[in-house]
Amino acid sequence: QVQPVESGGGVVQAGDSLSLSCAASEPTFSHYAVGWFRQAPGKEREFVGALAWNGRGPIYAVSVKGRFTLSRNPFNNTVFLQMNNLKPEDTGLYYCAASIYRMGSETPRDYGFWGQGTQVTVAS
Repeated sequence: QVQPVESGGGVVQAGDSLSLSCAASEPTFSHYAVGWFRQAPGKEREFVGALAWNGRGPIYAVSVKGRFTLSRNPFNNTVFLQMNNLKPEDTGLYYCAASIYRMGSETPRDYGFWGQGTQVTVAS
């Protein structure tokens, strides 16, 4: 088991950038695929992006492709979500999740371990 912990959320203006981090203290975290999801008030949780256990093959939601970038630092057990050109519709609670399936997935049920979330608010 692993416990992902998100950080880096905040309030920014439209067009700004923000970098979120997802870390876990368990060394086995490096063996898990990691996904990011977000949930806006009154809306369903939606997929943002995911990365395989080895940092390869990132996949992104259409709404963020070209603006968001995932990367992984195996030396400190951290996954980063770099968000550029943020829009008000990117506002939401961003969750990091870990999957034993090794490859990234868009499906929330493929992830067994979830963080508590970090809030991102983009003002227009």
